[in-house]
Amino acid sequence: MKSIGIVRKVDELGRIVIPMELRRTLNINIKDPIEIYVENEKIILKKYQANMACDVTGEITNQNEVFLDGKLVLSPEGKAKLLKALTK
Repeated sequence: MKSIGIVRKVDELGRIVIPMELRRTLNINIKDPIEIYVENEKIILKKYQANMACDVTGEITNQNEVFLDGKLVLSPEGKAKLLKALTK
């Protein structure tokens, strides 16, 4: 996990602000849905993608597969791209 050196406090309603730099980098816009995961003692925020959208290409096909207990969805093209990147 990469630290970006930004610390935010939780307000009295339990909210935190996602810094503008991160929202721009991750293409998170106003009203975009965000998924929340818990892994051990970590809270993971992820921009919600339509059901079964490939995490690499964003495409939705009937051939998409789910990996890592639902945390990774790959289309055939996404699998090929990921495999190519991993074997470089």
